[in-house]
Amino acid sequence: VKLTGTAGQSFGVWNAGGLNMTLEGDANDYVGKGMAGGRLVIFPPAVRGFESQHNVIIGNTCLYGATGGTLYAAGIAGERFAVRNSGAIAVVEGAGDHCCEYMTGGLVIVLGDTGVNFGAGMTGGFAFVLDPNASLAQRCNTEFVDVHTLETEAAAGHRSLRLATLNDYVAATRSRWAQSIIDDFPRHIGSFRLVKPTRMAMDELLHAVSAAA
Repeated sequence: VKLTGTAGQSFGVWNAGGLNMTLEGDANDYVGKGMAGGRLVIFPPAVRGFESQHNVIIGNTCLYGATGGTLYAAGIAGERFAVRNSGAIAVVEGAGDHCCEYMTGGLVIVLGDTGVNFGAGMTGGFAFVLDPNASLAQRCNTEFVDVHTLETEAAAGHRSLRLATLNDYVAATRSRWAQSIIDDFPRHIGSFRLVKPTRMAMDELLHAVSAAA
């Protein structure tokens, strides 16, 4: 399904396997709520000089309670992104407060700033966040999660997964911001942070990375 324009509330809620929806435009709250499969792709129209990483493209509480599927949004998500996500893969270019709250599974990549209280109550899954100002640790709720850099040899599997996902994201959304990160990937490695539950051992996380790949 290919659409253009502005979607209202609840675009792609409870999306099922085999249903791929592409929206050239933007959407309001609850995008992908409860989705179990398929793919949702949202990107802005091609406009010269438009910087998706500085503009909101989806609203609040998107991907709430998702159990599977993929959400790619070339722009910033509102507050409470991926709350209670238990299995979906998502890429956005920024997020508001409470991102990944109560998350129990899945993968979230944020290619930009987040709000406060990131990862509150997060007990599963993992997230990669582009953090060039090294400020994520101050915005993260570390009661349940740890924040790691990805420059070590042990993190090579994470870097490979992230790069593969970004390539797929660019192919789907035409994001110039994500493409610029890929083009200069070695320079950006040191700016990414891995957020994972404190009780999740590194070997368990590597197994999850392999399964997601």
